[in-house]
Amino acid sequence: MLGTLVNVAVIVVCTLAGCFLIRGIPDRFEEIIKKAIGLSIVYVGIKGAMDSERMLLLIMSMVGGAVIGELIDIDKWMNRFGLWAEKRLGMAAPAAPAAENATASAAPASGRGSSKRNFSKGFVSASIIFCSGSMAIVGALQSGLQGNHETLFAKSILDGSISLVFGASMGIGVAFSALPVLIYQGGITLASLAIRDYLTPEIIREMSAVGSLLIAAIGFNFLSVKEIKVANLIPGIFIPWAYLALIPYLPG
Repeated sequence: MLGTLVNVAVIVVCTLAGCFLIRGIPDRFEEIIKKAIGLSIVYVGIKGAMDSERMLLLIMSMVGGAVIGELIDIDKWMNRFGLWAEKRLGMAAPAAPAAENATASAAPASGRGSSKRNFSKGFVSASIIFCSGSMAIVGALQSGLQGNHETLFAKSILDGSISLVFGASMGIGVAFSALPVLIYQGGITLASLAIRDYLTPEIIREMSAVGSLLIAAIGFNFLSVKEIKVANLIPGIFIPWAYLALIPYLPG
């Protein structure tokens, strides 16, 4: 668990640094930095997806995962968790007094709404980016099966850089993405011994390719091309595992 614990600590520390040390940068710088990160994320995602050697499986996983995720509505539950965490931290804005002038209250209300959206958006976006890539899967497996934490240490540097900028632009919600990272990567690490016979290099490659496409979708969200509920696509990551694991048992 050392690699995952380091990863989690770096995300929290860098998010706090972004929130309190470099927050307040001019809007024009924040906007262009977010666009630059968005383009970089799209590149990383598409590059990872190109590793797939089963295009039809990739498409099937994305479509099947979208159906499953939409039925469960993972995006809604993750956003609810973000808002719940915001309230528990005492960050939710109090209701405006009834006697308050409507015009005067309109601007603060908009700001509060933006703050809430940023909190949840930061939590959801960062969680997907940090959990969906191949480094999260492969690194967690290496930690569990080989005691090798180098991949997760390298991932920590990347995640820390993203957390720094995300923290400055979207606030403390990004730090809460450390919880899904702990559960996801830690779960893979602890379960790796039990599932080692079912995770072939081919399965890992195809799962990582689907995860990379999800990362590309996050990049498009940052570019404001079209808002995609990327969280509802997460089940697609596991479809290649189920499909490729069952192939040997299918007739013919």
